[in-house]
Order: sequence, then structure tokens, then C-alpha cells
Amino acid sequence: MGADVHEGGNGERRTAEQAAKSASAPTGVDQEFLALERELTVFLRRARASSGEMAREVHPDLEPAAYGLLARLEECGAQRATELAAYIGVGKATMSRQLRALEELGFVGREPDPADGRAWLVSLTERGRADFGKVRDARRMRYVRQLAGWDRREVAELARLLHQLNAGAE
Repeated sequence: MGADVHEGGNGERRTAEQAAKSASAPTGVDQEFLALERELTVFLRRARASSGEMAREVHPDLEPAAYGLLARLEECGAQRATELAAYIGVGKATMSRQLRALEELGFVGREPDPADGRAWLVSLTERGRADFGKVRDARRMRYVRQLAGWDRREVAELARLLHQLNAGAE
């Protein structure tokens, strides 16, 4: 005859379909995290595409993921492969493969770690530093254009919040 009727915790009467929709509907707090997830998904897709473009500008054979390695080496100087792998969040095999490709392209070099002769330090070569610097500057100018309408304090706040997010992921 009619639809199944359920009584909610507050005494209201709902159909089974309404109850199911309500049970799966996100709460107010969930809405904020769903919005965050949606915006991060779009941002990350665009960032991956941008990293691919930037990597190809450094060298046509450069993998998009390698751009981040070059940025880390430029910022922090010589590091062990294990430190880079931990920072980027990849395994040793992946890091070794990426570093080997960068070395073959002439962007990084290795030297023995003075603190431990069994380990190696990876650093940018002059060519790596110069080519990466040109692309990094172009990338920074892209951000300047995209955020031209933003107040500098908003840009600083975005950078602070992204740093906080990244630090929480380490």
C-alpha cells in the first residue's frame, strides 16, 4: 500500500528512502572536509599538469616528479638519496631511478658523504642549477599573474596554510 515509514530520533516520520538519504547525507563538519577534498583534488590535478609542463621546459625527457627533486636540492643543497626519498614520500628504488635519470641528463651529481664514506650526497650541477632556475622563475611569475588580485597577506596566509598541511603529511 504505502511506503515503509520510520520514526526518527526526534519523533518525525520519514519514508525508508528519506531515512536512507538522511543517513548518507554528510553532516555540517563533513561538508567542510568534502569541500576541502574537492578543491585539493582540482588543485593537485592542475599542479601535476603544471609540473609536467615545467619539467619539459627544463628538459623534454625530464619526468614531472623530478621537478620537485630539483626544487628540494636547490633549496636545501646536497642531500642523501634516503633523505630525498623520505621528504618526497617515495621508496628507495623510485628515488634511485629518478636520480639516475637526472644524473644522465646532467642535472645532478654525486659525491661521497664526508660524514659516512659509504653514503653519497646528491647535489645540483651548474647546468641543473641554471636550467632549473630559469623554469622556477617562470613558474613564480605564473603565480604572480594568477594571484595578482590577491592581497599580499592572503598570499602569505595561503603559503602558511599549505606549509602547515605539508608539515602534517610528513
